[in-house]
Amino acid sequence: MAQDAVCFYSKPPKPVAIAAKRCFVLMMAWFCALLTYAQPDTTTARLTFIQQAATPNKARIYGVAGGSAVAYAATMIGLNKVWYAQYPRGRFRFFNDNGEWNQVDKIGHAWTAYSESLVAKDLYQWAGVPHHKAAWVGGAYGFALQMGIEVLDGFSEKWGASVGDIVANTTGSALAVTQELLWKEQRIRLKFSSGKVNYSQYPPEVRQRARELYGTSFQELLLKDYNGQSYWLSVNPRAFMGKRQTHFPKWLNIAVGYGAEGLLGGFENVWQTEDGTVYDYRHISRQRVFYLSPDIDLSRIKTRSKWVNTLLTALNVLKIPAPAISFSHTGKVKGYWLYW
Repeated sequence: MAQDAVCFYSKPPKPVAIAAKRCFVLMMAWFCALLTYAQPDTTTARLTFIQQAATPNKARIYGVAGGSAVAYAATMIGLNKVWYAQYPRGRFRFFNDNGEWNQVDKIGHAWTAYSESLVAKDLYQWAGVPHHKAAWVGGAYGFALQMGIEVLDGFSEKWGASVGDIVANTTGSALAVTQELLWKEQRIRLKFSSGKVNYSQYPPEVRQRARELYGTSFQELLLKDYNGQSYWLSVNPRAFMGKRQTHFPKWLNIAVGYGAEGLLGGFENVWQTEDGTVYDYRHISRQRVFYLSPDIDLSRIKTRSKWVNTLLTALNVLKIPAPAISFSHTGKVKGYWLYW
């Protein structure tokens, strides 16, 4: 992979963008497996697999705890084998990457920790663990998953553990736990969206740089291309209105998003290829972009099917496509009929 000429240790997107989200995918897969194979609560009559246990169910608790440990171990071992083993190891150290990628990667850390914390919390509640305990355990698990990646980074001579990443991980888990303890619901949600970026407008060397950094397949571009990613704070106004009479829909959210454009390197748009050629594209503006868009809190849409309700809750970490307005830090304003 090509590396930055100015900052040799610029961290590429792959370890965080794919590995951290892989943790979340593994947890979701384990959740589906538990719902299919877990034993019913024998203390509650006619309790189906999808139903939440009213009291602690040992079989489910052991299944969730064991499955979570397996998912965690598998992710760390796999990540170490397919990525970090390719680079030299050294003594544990810290690395300041707070200026990279216009901080899109930092918000990605927060979103991942937030999402993992909620999934873990829901799993333990499904197993019958009391709500406040499930919230604490879920938050701790989401934070621990992300910290495993920081440990691997810390022993890699190419990178290092990032204080900024740790702060972002803490913020994401704390956002999930705090709302559960205060309101027993998520009134402010962190969500993610990613769209395909058109690089055809750029010269061949820039298009090649984008392919090297972000890949070419749909999955790689979805998870790695910081120019196409947006992260959202999705707020549910109705939840803050109390019990007073209002016609404001329970499911309607207002979302404020953040993303970036023009990122061709961690710190700046200068890079060196393996043959020693240096490309300087600092004239391509690295823009911060803010968005305003309506959103839907899928967890507040209730159907008669518990399976559908569970699916809607699982999908609620994603921002739905909707009309949006964007504002860049250079003053550019743009409207979208449908933004994803």
